[in-house]
Amino acid sequence: MTKTDQQFAAIGEICKTIYQEKMKDYGAAWRILRPKSLTDQIFIKAQRIRNLEINKEQKVSDNIRSEYIGIINYAIMALIQLDLGFGDKADLSTEEATRLYDKYFEQAKELMQNKNHDYGEAWRSMRVSSYTDLILMKLYRTKQIEDNEGKTIVSEGIDANYFDMINYSVFALIKFEFKQE
Repeated sequence: MTKTDQQFAAIGEICKTIYQEKMKDYGAAWRILRPKSLTDQIFIKAQRIRNLEINKEQKVSDNIRSEYIGIINYAIMALIQLDLGFGDKADLSTEEATRLYDKYFEQAKELMQNKNHDYGEAWRSMRVSSYTDLILMKLYRTKQIEDNEGKTIVSEGIDANYFDMINYSVFALIKFEFKQE
């Protein structure tokens, strides 16, 4: 297992633990959210990160690290919603929600490994603020695709954008958690 694979897995465990703890607090209440609502929730988190990066002043206690964790978890919820459809109630057990979480996080990891192979871990030379901007760009793309009722002409679909958001957020968290390792 490469250093990146180990770091990616460690970030995944941090995020999954929070996801599971929130499942204990709230259940799967998020199942009522339509994918567009999840896109907007991710947008709020990414926009807050960008504002904090630019303004450097913070009035709410959640830090940038926790916002990136939120982006990962909401993007996985969005992927689940794309797969299952949204519901009228909290209709997933913690076990099933965790199984689905693992499935989509693993798919994000496989995508990262494939891109790392081709790009040679170029992400390690990027600034964290670039990840934020790329996530925001992916969100604007996702919103446009949603406004087009999921139809694209030559572009990847909504799910590909969510996977990229997960991976950019993991990269940011690797930089926070592992500094210059």
